[in-house]
Amino acid sequence: MKVAVVGAGGIGGYFGGRLAAAGHDVRFVARGRHLEALRRDGLTVDGPAGPGGDAPGGFSVPASALRATDDPAAIGPVDFVLLGVKTWQLPAALPLLKPLVEDGTGVLTTQNGVEAPAEVAEAVGRDAVLPGSAKIITYLSGPGRIHHVGGLGSLTFGEWDDRPSARVEALRGALDEAGVTAVVPKDIWAELWSKFVFVAAAGGLGAVTDAPFGAVRSRPGTRRLLADAMTEIQRVARAAGTVLPDDIVTTTLDFVDRQPAEGTTSLQRDLAAGLPSELEAWTGAVVRLGGSHGVPTPVNGFLYQVLGLREARAAEQRAAEQRAAERRTEGNAA
Repeated sequence: MKVAVVGAGGIGGYFGGRLAAAGHDVRFVARGRHLEALRRDGLTVDGPAGPGGDAPGGFSVPASALRATDDPAAIGPVDFVLLGVKTWQLPAALPLLKPLVEDGTGVLTTQNGVEAPAEVAEAVGRDAVLPGSAKIITYLSGPGRIHHVGGLGSLTFGEWDDRPSARVEALRGALDEAGVTAVVPKDIWAELWSKFVFVAAAGGLGAVTDAPFGAVRSRPGTRRLLADAMTEIQRVARAAGTVLPDDIVTTTLDFVDRQPAEGTTSLQRDLAAGLPSELEAWTGAVVRLGGSHGVPTPVNGFLYQVLGLREARAAEQRAAEQRAAERRTEGNAA
């Protein structure tokens, strides 16, 4: 099986590495120091590495068994593309897909949220898109290195219309053989929205309060706000055509209760660090979709406005720092 990984960070690096270690022809699209390290040293994954995320140690793929490039045209058409970038990176990543896709190619989306599959479909056509989600906690810890914090190491995916297909079964078999739990649900959109109930509500409230799961879930007031934010998302999903289980809020709160007390979401961490975030694809999407379907989203709307102001200020700061760096470079050149 020939696979291209676009976005070889925590998600793409881990799952692509698993497939490469199992002997598949995996090509990584990367850049900068990460690309240099992949070519020179291969890929190293630290942390729990078992299929259930409970085995000690990690795994590695030597440079001799790994192909990395910054030019997708040098790869050509593949059987599958694993799209591992974050939602805010999609506009830059989508033009990279064209040389990789031909009739029958499956593009597996792994982005948090519910809008990414449609965005990818605009670039490669809906027939190519396999909507999906990843359940794992990983991050790029250095050039050529992925740190696996925990999680099942699973990928959930399916055809756009949930029909059975040979390519979905082929990908499921390859992932299973590589030690990755592959799940093909009856309704992929219900899966995406179910995860969205958690990430958008917990991410938005956690970021506004700057508090971890343990604090947010233990105070009656913030726990009620969390439930209200989830309920709004459930109603938006129904209006958008996806009916979630009646107890989705209860079961999602139970999931929050099982998370480490000190845990936080990537949205919260990125905003706290002044980095680009997935606010638009998470809380912003709830508000936009709610507006388009006539569903009120007052809790998520408040979170979005507050966090949007913070993100705008961070973007201004990053731009100012970039201008200052450019001036220093020009001064040194003179």
